[in-house]
Amino acid sequence: MKLPLLAALLAAFPTLAQTPKPGENLVQYAHPIVGTQRMGHTFPGATVPFGMVQLSPDTDTISYELNGKYNPKVYEYCAGYQYEDKTIVGFSHTHFSGTGHSDLGDFLIMPTTGPLQLNPGTADKPQSGFRSTFSHKNEVAEPAYYRVKLDDHNILAELTATNRVGMHQYTFPKADDAHIILDLTAGIYNYPDKNVWTFVRVENDSLVTGYRQTHGWARTRTEYFALQFSKPFRQYGARNYAKKQAYRGFWGRFDQAHNFPEQAGEQLRLYFDFKTEAGEKIKLKMALSSVSTEGALRNLRAELPGWNFEQVKRQGQEQWQQELSKVTIQSPKRVDKDNFYTALYHAFLSPTTYQDVDGQYRGLDQNIHKAEGFTNYTTFSLWDTYRALHPLFNVVQPKRNADMIQSMLAHYQQSAEHMLPVWSHYANENWCMIGYHSVPVIADAIIKGNAPFDANKALDACVTTARQQWYDGIGDYLRLGYVPEDKSGSSVSKTLEYAYDDWCIAQAAKKLGRPDIEQEFSKRAQNWQNVYDQRIGFMRPRLSDGSFRKEFDVLSTHNQGFIEGNAWNYSLYVPQDPAALIAKMGGNARFVPHLDSLFTMHLPDKFFAETEDITRDGIIGNYVHGNEPAHHAAYLYNWTNQPWKTQQRVRMILPKMYRPTPDGLGGNDDCGQMSAWYIFSALGFYPVAPGSPEYALGSPAIHGATLRLSTGKTFRITVKNQSDKNVYVKEARLNGQKLTRPFLNHQDIVNGGELVFTMAARP
Repeated sequence: MKLPLLAALLAAFPTLAQTPKPGENLVQYAHPIVGTQRMGHTFPGATVPFGMVQLSPDTDTISYELNGKYNPKVYEYCAGYQYEDKTIVGFSHTHFSGTGHSDLGDFLIMPTTGPLQLNPGTADKPQSGFRSTFSHKNEVAEPAYYRVKLDDHNILAELTATNRVGMHQYTFPKADDAHIILDLTAGIYNYPDKNVWTFVRVENDSLVTGYRQTHGWARTRTEYFALQFSKPFRQYGARNYAKKQAYRGFWGRFDQAHNFPEQAGEQLRLYFDFKTEAGEKIKLKMALSSVSTEGALRNLRAELPGWNFEQVKRQGQEQWQQELSKVTIQSPKRVDKDNFYTALYHAFLSPTTYQDVDGQYRGLDQNIHKAEGFTNYTTFSLWDTYRALHPLFNVVQPKRNADMIQSMLAHYQQSAEHMLPVWSHYANENWCMIGYHSVPVIADAIIKGNAPFDANKALDACVTTARQQWYDGIGDYLRLGYVPEDKSGSSVSKTLEYAYDDWCIAQAAKKLGRPDIEQEFSKRAQNWQNVYDQRIGFMRPRLSDGSFRKEFDVLSTHNQGFIEGNAWNYSLYVPQDPAALIAKMGGNARFVPHLDSLFTMHLPDKFFAETEDITRDGIIGNYVHGNEPAHHAAYLYNWTNQPWKTQQRVRMILPKMYRPTPDGLGGNDDCGQMSAWYIFSALGFYPVAPGSPEYALGSPAIHGATLRLSTGKTFRITVKNQSDKNVYVKEARLNGQKLTRPFLNHQDIVNGGELVFTMAARP
């Protein structure tokens, strides 16, 4: 089903039948161009679930650096595509989805007509380069498919993909001067020296191979390609835009700019010339590999041997249909389905496949390895995704999640630092964010019985990681029981997150019968108490002499001992033991009004002005839903005498923070975490503490759902008396038995059965 983008995203949604028909096309409800205005968008379309190729348009070439300093404008281009832009520079093959930092944008392709131009031009003067204006009226974005009219060149561009191969289809006008440009200088979060080296071979008149190595968020990243054309090019050429080097060898004897089959340099752009008839289609296949050009060719031949674009698109959308069908929901409102399946689409974009069809991949040690018995994945944004995305996978993608953990363990084995991943991608650890949040992902799988790997070896890797005293304040954390702010910034956040991760290790150790490890890390898990200042009722940075820092503002998100959050949000971060936190903060009588005020007070702009990842769009009161540290906060009422307030808050957050529009998310999607929060909350429960088998109940936002489990069993959710006003759960029954506590066990889900909510307008 192909709808014009504006109609698909912005028009009023028609009422649909409450119960979906068997085999209903769920792909129609997933809208790739949903993101945030300021922080950019997830990439629109051309990828399969967890695909290695994530092919989409890039709308500008903003440099990471400006006059020798960081350029804040680049933040809007984390995903390469900005909905407000009016030009497209080209179509590149690798992207992140809604991250707050970036990389990638490999191997940009752009079709053009007219005099050859090998510079991209500028947004205000697109005719000065090869970029083109476009209109959203002529743009279609669907899972596994993207289409746009390039107005300046009168070319219809269409994209689709398999796991490892991107397929382009360009419909040209009649032209004697048609070109396809391969830009190896382009990239996301680019800067002049980001390319370390690029190499290209023109193998014949329709096949090109090569690689590029970049230095960015991933310090040493090498990506190979094989590019095949459906039509022989009649001539080709290249230009090297790098500054001249002192030594250039003896290559100067050749005319390398025209029809020379081998190119190497730091800043290469190539062009391939054609003559076209009106309506003629030229197709391209770009296969990727982290291993070699031979690996890229092998991927190309295995996954996409033919040229049937519509068949590739159809197969890609069938893959999406299969994955989206793992959860079918019922609702009379189209907007609910749009929100839900857009969120599920986002959740199934990453982590991404990172191996060739024969299992080979580039490891963290930059050597070539082979995944034996598992699929190797990359793109681990773990500070975000441990909270809800990986717990979601333990329900609906258990095999993939187990493979992701085995990929983390391979990373650990290849690590010179003997560390599990922190934030890793493309055979690199980029050390972004804090904590060691591979740990809760691994512990959650062990606790929930989804550990086909060697669980004891996995636990050993967790323990070794957690004992690395050189890493980010852990030495002081072990010595003092907290991270001191005068030794390591964001000290309170680190202390709280280490304590939670340590609790996860203790839970896994208990499950595996390792009492020595359980005792050691249960004790460490209590360290959160060491940064709680009883006098003011907030977590607060301490110094190495034991004193609390005097200069302190509980509202500010900048330089107060927290990362991407303030004391109000982070002081609630004890997901492993909310009952103890509530007692520490004065019990129900004091805690409930305190939690109430989080959602009702006003946070002035000045308190988050210096934090890129927090914007007004993602804030409700002082609750920052647009960033992750407080994602569990609305569910904390379940540990008080007023659990109905969780139901009220969840149903208030959902429509405010999620809409199927180009500016529909209240913050970075962060590789699926924001969307996973929506999925769980819309279904009526949430994993407050991954590493525990319990989910906290909330208020379902749909009329019913069926979860199709990998075991062949189903778990059904039925919601009676559902309406926008009936947000309170009058009663919940599991398989006919009334629940007496607002919690659900993981085993209750995987065993199959039915959870019935009865809703009411009053608590």
